[in-house]
Amino acid sequence: MNEALELEVGHKVLEVGAGSGWHASTIAEIVAPSDVSKDRWGHVFTLEIIPKLAEFARRNVEQAGYSDRVTVICCDGSEGYPKEAPYDRILVTAAAPDIPAPLKEQLKPGGVMVIPVGDVGFYQTLIRLRKTEDNRIVEEDLGGVAFVPLVGKYGHRIKWRYY
Repeated sequence: MNEALELEVGHKVLEVGAGSGWHASTIAEIVAPSDVSKDRWGHVFTLEIIPKLAEFARRNVEQAGYSDRVTVICCDGSEGYPKEAPYDRILVTAAAPDIPAPLKEQLKPGGVMVIPVGDVGFYQTLIRLRKTEDNRIVEEDLGGVAFVPLVGKYGHRIKWRYY
């Protein structure tokens, strides 16, 4: 997924679905590598709807040494994070029923989003979305995948327990 995002040093990235924090850390290593001057660093904002998982991700990111390049936020990721928008890249790590409009809006012109789209069952399509400089949306099918469902305002309407 990192390769599909076409990440570069200096990119501001939104990740929806922090999970353990591992993936956000791998993104940070690409957009803000430790061997590059901090004034060229990008940043990763990773969103997690489950409070205990957000805290778990925050601790892992800190222990791995990426807390200066990754911000973990507990919120409904299906709505994005407009406070820091626009983003060069957006990665969604849970399957959405459709591509959430707020995420399209928060993507910069020239930006790339990678998102699994499909039903709650374990088969979805990984979509790479590009926003052109004139704000047109171009989608590319990257193949079949299996992800947990995206929940929240723009996610699947399923009963979900937050632990």
